[in-house]
Amino acid sequence: MQRKKVFISSVQAEFAEERQLLFAYLNSDALLGRFFEPFIFESIPASNLLPTDVFLNEVKSSDIYLGIFGQQYGYEDSKGISPTEREFDVAAKENKTRLVYVKQAEERHPKEELLIRKAESVIVRRSFNTPEQLKTAVYASLVNYLIENEIIRTTPFDATLHIEAALGDLSEEKIRKFVGVAHRKRSFPFTEDSNIKDILTHLNLIKGERITNAALLLFGQNPQRFFITSEVKCAHFHGLKVSKPIPSYQVYKGDVFEMIEKAVDFVLSKINLYVGDRSKSVTVDVEYEIPKQVVTEAIVNAVCHRDYTSNGSVQVMLFADRLEIANPGRLPYELPIEKLYTAHRSIPANPLIAEAMYLNGTIERMGTGTEEMAKLCLEKGIEMPKFIQELDFLTIIKKQIPRKHPANTPQVTGQVAGQVTGQVTGQVTEKIMKILSLIDNQSLSVKEMLLHLSLSGRNNFLKEYLIPAIEQGFVAMQFPQSPNHPKQRYYLTAKGIKLKNKITKHSTI
Repeated sequence: MQRKKVFISSVQAEFAEERQLLFAYLNSDALLGRFFEPFIFESIPASNLLPTDVFLNEVKSSDIYLGIFGQQYGYEDSKGISPTEREFDVAAKENKTRLVYVKQAEERHPKEELLIRKAESVIVRRSFNTPEQLKTAVYASLVNYLIENEIIRTTPFDATLHIEAALGDLSEEKIRKFVGVAHRKRSFPFTEDSNIKDILTHLNLIKGERITNAALLLFGQNPQRFFITSEVKCAHFHGLKVSKPIPSYQVYKGDVFEMIEKAVDFVLSKINLYVGDRSKSVTVDVEYEIPKQVVTEAIVNAVCHRDYTSNGSVQVMLFADRLEIANPGRLPYELPIEKLYTAHRSIPANPLIAEAMYLNGTIERMGTGTEEMAKLCLEKGIEMPKFIQELDFLTIIKKQIPRKHPANTPQVTGQVAGQVTGQVTGQVTEKIMKILSLIDNQSLSVKEMLLHLSLSGRNNFLKEYLIPAIEQGFVAMQFPQSPNHPKQRYYLTAKGIKLKNKITKHSTI
């Protein structure tokens, strides 16, 4: 982050010690030196420019005007105005943040007294006696500046009140839908018809008329209007490293629940899916090469615990041998990576978002998600996830080593999709092929297909999977004249059966 420029203005002769003190202090302090760059005239080399022009240009290019007023008024130009007052006036005209410190004195130059009164009429000023008192007052003012401008925070990011957003920027429909789920799953003490403000107050998402960052990320009508990098970028590569052109690339926006749902669906639509038959049970056996719970937990962690002040985004990259999920942010210092493989204390970066995800059922138990990921991977016969802290936090999940499957058990992959695409009319996506592999001699309802594919988003499933399969003539409705029939089911057409046989023929058995 670029440091904020602080222009230090005063009568140089009167405050020579204070000016040098502040210049050195703002450059060397561990906190202030990170965020502020001081300017004093004494620090610039000689030039042919008029001192007045240099002063005023520096004020215009600064972020903060820091004025030190005392007894003397200083040199007066042809209009009887000192450089200090000129600088103060330019800072006011340019709408700069103005911090003024007045040294206590029994007598002052009359014009200096007028300048102090001018400053008092528009800003709050502080008084001091000694250089150390001035340093302390400047420190307090600049820290307050950092907090007010949300450059640093004393509360978590998601609990911070947004400086612009209002209740109208939230979706009432999203809030009521959330409450309905939370009431059923976690006995949330409100129902869908409860007062919206009461709900948000209970969730610590509103204070008076102001709403928190978490409220926008959870229920915002357009969260990216306020947090432009709140998105999940998903890419699928057929090889082992990033290469262009990218075969499949999507950027998902929306609230945190929508981003998670779409990103999980992206991964599930690209990884291998083994579909059994009903020879031993009426329930079809469906198995992803990476357990759905593992994919979901990794993406949930990335979205929930990321640093939303970063210019980076969550990235989900699927390669031939692994899934990589990266998010901007760092693990808490008290939580070393090795602890992630065991039950550990939950230390969420965004606690209000984490609590809402728990109430919604997105997170089952806080502090056990990564331990469960490791357990599920081992049960599946794949390596435990690798967690790496670099500039971003990275989760790497190895894909399953190909293994033999019973005859007539299609392995639906992007490679198979590529082999059969072009042999039939229309664009055959991995999602369509998974629908075809799922439906056999028995028709299925939407609910059954969602269950078998471990998907939760009905609307996304209809848009991305089922409707394209119907439009391309591979799947048909039992009640075509009544699409919303309560007993509606879907079956393969002759064209769909033909394509399914090609899937089975080209599958790895």
